[in-house]
Amino acid sequence: MRRNVVPTNPGGPILNGLPSQIPDIDPEETREWLDSLDGLIAEAGPVRARYIMLSLLDRARKSNVGVPSLTATDYINSISPEEEPWFPGDEEVERTFRRWNRWNAAMLVHRSQRPGIEVGGHISTYASSATLYEVGLNHFFRGKDHPGGGDHVFYQGHASPGMYARSFLEGRMSADQLDGFRQQASHIVDGKNLGIPSYPHPRQMQDFWEHPTVSMGIGPMNAITQAQFDKYLHNRGIKDTSQQQTWAFLGDGELDEPESRGMLHVAAYEELDNLNFVINCNLQRLDGPVRGNGKIVQELESYFRGAGWNVIKVVWGREWDALLAKDRDGALVNLMNQTPDGDYQTYKAEDGGFVRDNFFGRDPRTKAMVDDLTDEQIWNLKRGGHDYRKVYAAYRAAQAHTGQPTVILVKTVKGYSLGPSFEARNATHQMKKMTIEDLKLARDHFSVPITDAQLEENPKKPPYYHPGEDAPEIQYLQERRRKLGGYSPERRSKYTQIELPGKKAYEAARRGSGKQTIATTMAFVRVLKDLMRDKEIGHRIVPIIPDEARTFGMDSFFPTAKIYNPHGQNYISVDRDLFLAYKEATDGQLLHVGINEAGATSALTAVGTSYATHGEPMIPFYIFYSMFGFQRTGDFFWAAGDQMARGFVLGATAGRTTLTGEGLQHGDGHSHLLASTYPAILSYDPAYGYEIGHIVRAGLERMYGQDEENPAVDPNVMYYITMYNEPMQQPKEPKDLDVDGLLKGMYKLADGPDNGGPKVQLLASGVAVAWAYEAQQLLADDWGVSADIWSVTSWSELRRDGLAADEQRLLDPSAEPRVPHVTSALKDTAGPVVAASDYMRAVQDQIRQYVPNHFSSVGADGYAISDTRPAARRHFLIDGPSIAVQALISLADSGEIDISKATEAAKKYELDDPTAGTSGSLEGGAA
Repeated sequence: MRRNVVPTNPGGPILNGLPSQIPDIDPEETREWLDSLDGLIAEAGPVRARYIMLSLLDRARKSNVGVPSLTATDYINSISPEEEPWFPGDEEVERTFRRWNRWNAAMLVHRSQRPGIEVGGHISTYASSATLYEVGLNHFFRGKDHPGGGDHVFYQGHASPGMYARSFLEGRMSADQLDGFRQQASHIVDGKNLGIPSYPHPRQMQDFWEHPTVSMGIGPMNAITQAQFDKYLHNRGIKDTSQQQTWAFLGDGELDEPESRGMLHVAAYEELDNLNFVINCNLQRLDGPVRGNGKIVQELESYFRGAGWNVIKVVWGREWDALLAKDRDGALVNLMNQTPDGDYQTYKAEDGGFVRDNFFGRDPRTKAMVDDLTDEQIWNLKRGGHDYRKVYAAYRAAQAHTGQPTVILVKTVKGYSLGPSFEARNATHQMKKMTIEDLKLARDHFSVPITDAQLEENPKKPPYYHPGEDAPEIQYLQERRRKLGGYSPERRSKYTQIELPGKKAYEAARRGSGKQTIATTMAFVRVLKDLMRDKEIGHRIVPIIPDEARTFGMDSFFPTAKIYNPHGQNYISVDRDLFLAYKEATDGQLLHVGINEAGATSALTAVGTSYATHGEPMIPFYIFYSMFGFQRTGDFFWAAGDQMARGFVLGATAGRTTLTGEGLQHGDGHSHLLASTYPAILSYDPAYGYEIGHIVRAGLERMYGQDEENPAVDPNVMYYITMYNEPMQQPKEPKDLDVDGLLKGMYKLADGPDNGGPKVQLLASGVAVAWAYEAQQLLADDWGVSADIWSVTSWSELRRDGLAADEQRLLDPSAEPRVPHVTSALKDTAGPVVAASDYMRAVQDQIRQYVPNHFSSVGADGYAISDTRPAARRHFLIDGPSIAVQALISLADSGEIDISKATEAAKKYELDDPTAGTSGSLEGGAA
């Protein structure tokens, strides 16, 4: 029978108390109620009293009486033995191959420490969570071939050896592959590279891993947005995802990461009952206890319950059921409630006698309860996370629950089953190899048929164990996966083929803005609007916006595409009569995530990988303040690249001097430098709308326009495009536009005047192109210099092209060197090169080594300031006159003019006076 008693210690995470502002209008009646409670406790005991009180609280809530909710329950299982469902599997068979799997997982890490390799690994994480995974893999986690579509499983990164070991039993991996753990380039067997990555890295193991998780805190948030996106697909009628579940395996220490808890409210608000967190509470983080003086299970229960989640606790194994049934006065539960995690950890590092004296012996009633148990029996009182039936009951309850996301808090022992050198030791996370004594103890515990002689022959490479494909246990394992729809983890990239729009969809970008002045942000919005109208792919486009759609001019999407809300719009909108009314709908197309860049980047990952997770290509366009992208949520972009997301990342209000009213916090002068460090990001800084159109079209062609079986280039990329909020007349696309050069990173925009004077080459990107034109005019009118202007659409792509040429020559020095695009474009030009952008000089300096001419740069280094655009540009010395002076200095350094001309120009243009700046408009300088 399940026992719930009030702890003797009144502390703990129960939100209680009386509101002082409510007066007692009838003290005599209050006294009668209190006396009644006292009498109930005296006559029936605290257990009965607790039941009555909980019943009253339940009735009060149903009657709309405002009373506080319990945020933590007793330190026992949420599901009583009487409520446990029948276990449908063969527990003995499953226990047998689970033991083999534990052995192989441990040997994988141990063997990776063999002499000459020693690449490390983690033994203890999977040892503590093996039961959690095996119950799921044998009974719950549906594969890709399941009629319901298959589940998303976020495997905990440090537990990857267990997934590899299971794949070995399944016949999906060989022993040679296991021996290639963490040796991705160097493990060559029979001419084949059989190395495998350390953690779940989809990009490095494209048919196996699906979700990267090892950067702690990323998994929880990405799991929430994956479950959210599944509902989004279903509500929009793109795919029936009603049977698909998302399972995220997390560590209790990992929940300290802000990202781990940062979106719990979203999951609760959107009623993501397709989402299950399984938190392995082994009470230890990487260095020691998670909450030595507290109770992490109780803390997390309180937190998740308060956030609106369904909470299921799996604390104790079946061996405790009889003791709890005898706990008539609640002494044992009270002891469980009061014992801190630090003590629980110590108990599992000792023995049964220690537990008898230091746990049960703390209360004469509990001490008497175990008088008839041996020390060995006490030691075998297991934690719930190592009990198949308890875990099965929790998973089944979670799967059946509706209306809320579920968190399952499972108590385990870190290093469980690996012997006294590993179990619950503070250093167990860093332990990577076993002594011969450890090996023999583990071999005996797992009942693996390996002899002492086999272990002693080479203790550095103990054998893996596989009974053969025909063994009944392996046949059982395979049958379970067949019934569940195939193996897990598994990644597939077959998807519904889509027809991309032709040139007509980009017509608005090509024809410019006429006499109207618009920023490149608005030019992009026009491109996006036309794409969303396309009959073939329009419904597959998913704009993702933090709470800034109006800033970016995207409020025009509200009444047509509508904002996705699983609950629809159940209120009368304040702006319902306006043309651009704010409209929410269950089938809304826009993912408007609020002020939540991390959540938006997680949504980018879910949407951008839909081609693989669902076989349905969806195209994300995630737009945000450029300052709040790679700087704020860079780890999420890295995970998106690892998961091979495809889509567009739009850094709006870009640059260090275009959003000058906002100043320091919003002045982005480095996002392109940060983006260049992401191998899966192609970074562009276009100056004009027609450039944006070509970049977007090229991106779609690369992602979804190639032969799926034989792509010419990697389609698993994201395009980062920066856009500005400075209005200007967008020119028409030139008739002779060098589209190839535009996409490679630079093309000539305008020749300098044929005035017979010295030549310079002005390279500029984004808004700096306008300053280059200003400098061209000043150089011609005041100094007789002819300046050619080049639009650099991508500094980082030019550099990558150069690096690729360098690598090719390094590998084959005698071959004809390949010439980088920037070198080829400038090889026949005259004069020095001056490179400019609204970013720090390091962005332009990326190409320095590939420029054949004398090279110099100007850029916005340092913190942004609040001022007008012209003043800010003069402050950073990046405006038209500053570029002109730098060009004169470069000509002097090249010996073509005297330096006195540059000195004269600096004085003439008053470069030391911010008030003398004139480059740029004053319109729209603040958000």
